[in-house]
Parts: sequence; structure tokens; C-alpha cells
Amino acid sequence: MAYADVYGAWKNDPEGFWMEAAQAIDWDKTPSKALFDDNAPLYEWYSDGMVNTCWNAVDRHVEAGKGNQTAIIYDSPVTHTKREISYFELRNRVANLAGALRAKGVEKGDRVIIYMPMVPEALEAMLACARLGAVHSVVFGGFAAHELAVRIDDCKPKCIIAASCGIEPGRVVHYKPLLDGAIEQSSHKPDFCVIFQREQEVAHLEEGRDYNWHGFQYGVQPADCVPVEGNHPAYILYTSGTTGQPKGVVRSTGGHLVALNWSMKNIYNVDPGDVFWAASDVGWVVGHSYICYGPLIHGNTTIVFEGKPVGTPDAGTFWRVMSEHKVKSFFTAPTALRAVKREDPKGEFIQKYDLSNLKAVYLAGERADPDTIEWAQNQLGVPVIDHWWQTETGWAIASNPAGIEKLPIKLGSPSVAMPGHDVQVLDEGGHPLPAGELGAIAIKLPLPPGTLQTLWNAEARYKKSYLEHFPGYYETGDAGYIDDDGYLYIMARTDDVINVAGHRLSTGGMEEVLAAHPDVAECAVIGVGDQLKGQLPLGFLCLTAGVNRPHADIVKECVKLVRDQIGPVAAFKLACVVDRLPKTRSGKILRGTMVNIADGKEFKMPATIDDPVILDEIAAALKTLGYANAD
Repeated sequence: MAYADVYGAWKNDPEGFWMEAAQAIDWDKTPSKALFDDNAPLYEWYSDGMVNTCWNAVDRHVEAGKGNQTAIIYDSPVTHTKREISYFELRNRVANLAGALRAKGVEKGDRVIIYMPMVPEALEAMLACARLGAVHSVVFGGFAAHELAVRIDDCKPKCIIAASCGIEPGRVVHYKPLLDGAIEQSSHKPDFCVIFQREQEVAHLEEGRDYNWHGFQYGVQPADCVPVEGNHPAYILYTSGTTGQPKGVVRSTGGHLVALNWSMKNIYNVDPGDVFWAASDVGWVVGHSYICYGPLIHGNTTIVFEGKPVGTPDAGTFWRVMSEHKVKSFFTAPTALRAVKREDPKGEFIQKYDLSNLKAVYLAGERADPDTIEWAQNQLGVPVIDHWWQTETGWAIASNPAGIEKLPIKLGSPSVAMPGHDVQVLDEGGHPLPAGELGAIAIKLPLPPGTLQTLWNAEARYKKSYLEHFPGYYETGDAGYIDDDGYLYIMARTDDVINVAGHRLSTGGMEEVLAAHPDVAECAVIGVGDQLKGQLPLGFLCLTAGVNRPHADIVKECVKLVRDQIGPVAAFKLACVVDRLPKTRSGKILRGTMVNIADGKEFKMPATIDDPVILDEIAAALKTLGYANAD
């Protein structure tokens, strides 16, 4: 079947489509139907089915005779460690950990916070919770104590599973003092903590509260899988809220299993046994969906990579991992490829490795500029597929469905809507806009399986944040347009569409133009306040390694590029060269924070910022452009 046939089959009979997809999952009790709409707009999927995530991700492959297949490849250039874990070994390790948790009182419905780096034990902790029907909440390892405390108070975990430390290039990040500080600050106190001691740092354990990972599991009875209802929460994942209060996205078990399993073949075009690598972190949604659950549910081999795209040890680390482990499908963020391109613009490291097993690269997490996609396609000789989704949705809203049909790639577009997603572009009044017009991107309800069910203990906030602005739709918070062929273009967050003298302009469109300049490795455009025009665009440019031309010349050329390709209406005159851009640890550029600095407004330091010092550098650059309030 072609993509149009598959999408049409979903649209004509969504119930039949999702019930058929559910047949690929092992159910303890088969659901009577797919969609439960009794409590609309809080829709649920497979609610009366009974199922277990860990069984579907681990045990069933062992039972099917695939126990010797590698489930997890751990590759850690920062600790010079590599090892493989078979499905059989993974089942035993997870069953033992689950048994130890159960012996300490963790049961179905209890919450467990996981605060760990990129080690296989992080996946084992997630799967052990799923085995018991406990609800895990993974918090990015090394998150500040205050932010961890906020999450402890929100989800009230019975237990916290943590590591003694994380390893970054050139430094050890001490997790245990952060964990101790968070527990001290929080009103809710966990019953106990389990600490995975790493050889790079052995942490002090609080007597009576903290248990060593290995000793904790000694002599326990392994736990069997506990069936849970289809609408039972699989996990809570916190995403940043505009109020500064994190939003706990709740993923339900049945829909999560069905959607992720469906996506592995239809979107990423991998078959059971193939090696799939998502270069992300378990603290982010990509780590949940496509390091841990998706590949394992589908019977793939997944890679847990502890390192960076550059500097561990060089810009060739991605290609080494792909070559050594025979990766078929690779998923990363555009910012990672831009970092590699900046260090190795001619792709000299790529030539050192055999990448014959690689069939496609997938990008998500932020807008993928055409220049980066073209560079990667030319260097790697495989399709580089931009696709678009969110923490809330858990899997792709729009993609090029390589496992169904390889559609033509249009640079700048994540291609077309996936089944389950009726994507529309709306004006402020909630009316659909014609093809080519920029507006707010929304998805007609109900959202498909695998997407958020609600926010943890915050149903009213869920409705207000996502459902109230456009009744009958989920508001994505992104702006863009759909072309005549049905291809979607994400141009900016809704907040990043700027108004220049009455003209609504996308900062993403300007970034596309700037990124095409041969000396520009990465860039960001923000809208800053202007008394005459309301807002003016301002560009930040990071240059490719080795460029030593006068910055003023490069800025002048960039200004001309925008004027030539977007027009004088953009009023693009302000730009400066900076060494780096402020980002979250997942690679998203903190444009909103940069706007607040430029406009002299107070702002809360983003909890997920990778390096706060960069904000001082941005403020200094803004002062050179005349923004004296940028302190």
C-alpha cells in the first residue's frame, strides 16, 4: 500500500485501523475497542484491555526463541566502555530489580523517579517499573536539586533510583549531592533510594534510606510481569511549562505500546533484529520512545550511547558507532549534526568508516535547516529525513513514512501527517487557512494512541494549555503552513512568529536563509522590541571552524541574503557573530530567553540550560548592538 492508501484507511475507519495495529501486541486481555470517548475531550485508548509493557519489550522475545539476540549495546566513549546485553540477560536483570523493588513495597500505581545517566541500568530501571505496573518518571541526570525537588513534590515517588554520578567530557557530575539536596528541599520524602555506584565515583549512602544497586537485589525473588489496564499510566515525563512549573505528561500503557510498535517499521523502516540508534538521552521523550521502549517492543537492538557528537574524542564518534555496531536507522537532533558539520565541514571523518549498513538518518527536536540536511545527505549518501513531534505526542506527528513509501523529500518540511493525526493550520479564530498561509498548527481531536492522556494531577491545566484555544483541536504551539501537496512546514514556535510593522514573519524562514551562508554553521533569529515597527529581527551567527574572515563582512553578506530572499519587508539589519548559542541539554535553542535579555525583561533561568555562562556572552553581544538593557 502507498502512503495515501494507509492514511486514507485510517481516516475512513480509525477504529478498525487502530484495532488492527493492536494485534501486534501481546494482550493479557484483548481490548473490546480502540477509542474510549466517554470523557471527551479526555480521550483514552484500549482502556479495558490488560497488558504489560515489560512483557512486550523483553519477555515475549525470549519466549519466541530470540533470547540470544542483543537487546542493548552500551557504547561509552567517555568511560572507554562497550558491552552487549542479550534479551535473555535483560529479562533476568529486569526481573531481579523488579523483585527487589517489590520486596521494598513498590506496587502497581506507585511512582518511582529515575535520575540516571546514559547507562543500560537506566533502561533496566524503567523496564522494572513497567514490569510491576509502577509509574516511572525519568528526570535528566544532573538536573539541579531545586528542579528535582519540584518533580518529587509533584509525583510523590515511593522510591528514587539514581546513579552516583554522570560523566561529561573532562568532568564528573556528582549526582548524589544533588539528589540529597532535592530530598531535603522537597515536602514529600521517598521511602527509600537505590544508588547505582559507578567506579568513577562511589557516593556516600544515607543509612536506612539509601541502598546499593547490587546489594539491594541480592537474594530476592524475581518478579513476574503485572498486567495493567490499557489506560494505566506507563510513565510521567515532565516538560517545561511557560509558568516555570513543569508539566507532567502522562503516557498510557496500551496506546504507547501500539503506537511505538507501529512506528518502528512504518516510519523508521526497521525490521526485528535490525540495529536502531537514537542519539538522545533517557531524560527526554526521544530516550523514552526510541532508546528504551520502541526498539525493544519491536524486537530491535538499541544503542545506549554515553558521549557527545564532538569531543568524545572527535567529530567522527557518530560514524564510528554506526560502523562498529552496523546501525541501520539513526535518529538525532539537527543541533548534533550542525556541531559535527562545524568541526568537520568536509566530512573527512565520515570517509574513515564503513557506513554501508546505514539506510536513513532521522532528525527531530527542532527545525532542521535545509543546509544541514543537504550537507548530511551529500556526505552520507542516504536519505536525511526531518520529522516533527513533541514530548506530548510521544511519536511523530509528521514524517516521511519510509517503511510504507519513500516520498520525495522537500527540504524544510517534515513531510506529511502520520495516521491518527489530522493536522490543520488555523487562523486566530480557529478557522482553517488555505494552502501556503502561515498560521497556528493544530491537530483535530482525538489525538492518536501513544499521545498524552492528560497532565499528572492537573486535568484543568491540560485543558487550558492544549485544548481551550481552539475547541475540538490540540494546540501544538507551533506555527507553519501546509503546501498544495499536503507537506507540512514548521516555521517557528507560535511565540517566535514576529510582527514587523504589521507583517507576520517567521524567524525560522530567516534562519533558513542565514544557515545557507557558507561560513555559518548555526544561527538563531529572535524578534526584539522596536518603537517604530513593533518588532525587529536580530540574528546570531556561529561560524564554521576555521573561518577567519572579518565578522563585519560576514554580517553584511548575511543581511543582504535575507533582503534578497525574503525582501525588505523583513527589515533584517541586525546580526552579530557569537561563539555559541544558549541551548537546553536536548539541543533546543533558548530563543525566548534571548528575547527577554534583549528587551531587558526579567526571566527565570531555564532549568534545562546546558551552560548558563552562554547567556552572559549573548548579553555582551547584544550590548555591542546597542541593547544597553541586556544585563
